[in-house]
Amino acid sequence: MSPNSDLQALSSALAAAVQSAGASVVTVDARQRFPASGVVTEPGLVLTASHVVQEDEIKVTLPDGDELNAELLGRDSNSDLALLKLSAQKGTAAQTNENPQIGQLALALGRPTAEGVQASLGIASAIGGPVRTHHGGLLESYLRTDAIPYPGFSGGPLVDAEGRVLGINTSGLGMGASLTIPAKLAWQIAKALEEHGSVKRGYLGVRSQLVEIAEDARKALKREQETGLLIMGVEKNSPAAAAGLIVGDIIVGFAGQSISDHDELLLQLNSGVVGKAIDLEVLRGGKPQVVKVTIGEQAESREQHFRGPIRGRRFGYHHWGWRR
Repeated sequence: MSPNSDLQALSSALAAAVQSAGASVVTVDARQRFPASGVVTEPGLVLTASHVVQEDEIKVTLPDGDELNAELLGRDSNSDLALLKLSAQKGTAAQTNENPQIGQLALALGRPTAEGVQASLGIASAIGGPVRTHHGGLLESYLRTDAIPYPGFSGGPLVDAEGRVLGINTSGLGMGASLTIPAKLAWQIAKALEEHGSVKRGYLGVRSQLVEIAEDARKALKREQETGLLIMGVEKNSPAAAAGLIVGDIIVGFAGQSISDHDELLLQLNSGVVGKAIDLEVLRGGKPQVVKVTIGEQAESREQHFRGPIRGRRFGYHHWGWRR
């Protein structure tokens, strides 16, 4: 086969992938400026970027031109995802690929206008996480691609060469560039939004500061761990207070996992532990102790005050549901 034939075969395969995936890509008109995109997760449900849903009146246009009203079922600021319910159970559900590979071809798709699906070609250039967002939360995982995110692509999919969704694209996480929420995480969040209207994230009720662990305490832990979280305050009537945590305790472990910084604790609190009794390992007076804590649920009002340490400072404060 000639090089031109190989190129033509690749071109045809990419065009077919766009056509296949495009059947699940819709237009989301829920803001005054340029419309955005969304992906049908199942007939009647559309996953899109939260920041593009700014109006109470939401219109979704399907690939066949059918325009439907939609309502917001829920949104998650940590991932900038929102789930919409259409006025009719219509739409073709997208197929997903939950195992992206760095270097694989990837197509960013959008349908911001009635002209049809639009596409941009690149590769999956990075897989990472967790990463902090400008909302003060922690995104568990992300993809990066060098495909160009054209206006209105937020909420649309990143797809592989077979048209399967690798993730949902968004420019609303304040990272200075478009990020992709991996399909596995995005669909988990969509399920939580469908069932609860929000994502349940753990609430502990302490204010903490990153500190170095003294050498004697490290020996007592019987593992190499240089830092932990010094409790600076305990909120009244919180899970931490009920468990008997006190100012001066240093959090060093959560459910058998070592905790060296704020991000590691936040990741554990976001791992489906709401309502569960968890073994929290602390240093008290330099000696390891295990405290049983029943994790509460972080309310939206608390989330607004849930902010990480100042970027670039090693020893910052973190409020785990502390009211200010």
